[in-house]
Amino acid sequence: MIEDPLHPTTAELSLEVETGTGALRLDLTRRLTAEALGTAFLIVAVIGSGIMASQLSPTDVGLQLLENAAATAGALIGLILMFGAVSGAHFNPVVTLTDRMLGTTTTSESLMYITAQVAGGCFGAVVANLMFELPTIEWSAKERSSPALWLSEVVATVGLLLVIQGCVRTGRTRAVPFAVGAWIGGAYWFTSSTSFANPAVTVARTLSDSFAGIAPSSAPMFILMQLVGMVATFGLIRLFYPTPDPETPDD
Repeated sequence: MIEDPLHPTTAELSLEVETGTGALRLDLTRRLTAEALGTAFLIVAVIGSGIMASQLSPTDVGLQLLENAAATAGALIGLILMFGAVSGAHFNPVVTLTDRMLGTTTTSESLMYITAQVAGGCFGAVVANLMFELPTIEWSAKERSSPALWLSEVVATVGLLLVIQGCVRTGRTRAVPFAVGAWIGGAYWFTSSTSFANPAVTVARTLSDSFAGIAPSSAPMFILMQLVGMVATFGLIRLFYPTPDPETPDD
């Protein structure tokens, strides 16, 4: 999610090919590993806190949601601070695809990022299940299917991407971890879908029949609506932030 000034850009990395492909491969490997591990940790936080909330507050769904939202928002802040300078801390295919649409990354790197994110997310779901002595993979039976939920995913995705790009393109990258954590924590409550806003997270959450799960049959429409939100946001980014503002001092 963060483009760190100390982290080499795609253009800078291409120059390394002339002097040695080893450095380039090493850099890409560590970035993909960071994306996979970061997404895994994110899913552990989402599913794990949902399971714990169900155990601690079995009769109070509102309290369960509060606990789940707080844990997810806190984990996101920590993870973006942890991996932002390594991979950009996307942890989300729509974030990666938005960067591709804006021309700040390549198609091949985007595909590798997305593969790492989905794989890491699925691994995180398995780990979360095992931490609470649940089956390694337990397909979710929680149906989430209605026009209201689908609209919520568009809204949640548009807001998330605007928060990220609004900070990055106005020179406030240091605010991204806290802005993203605040948006997701809030969107848990003001969207009827509880703000998935992430195709990799959506896929991973089908693997746990718990508070945070989603039935496999419901996942495709959630992902489609997230992609719709991404396309809509691209136009809004061009409208609000037509060019990055490198002159704006970072807060």
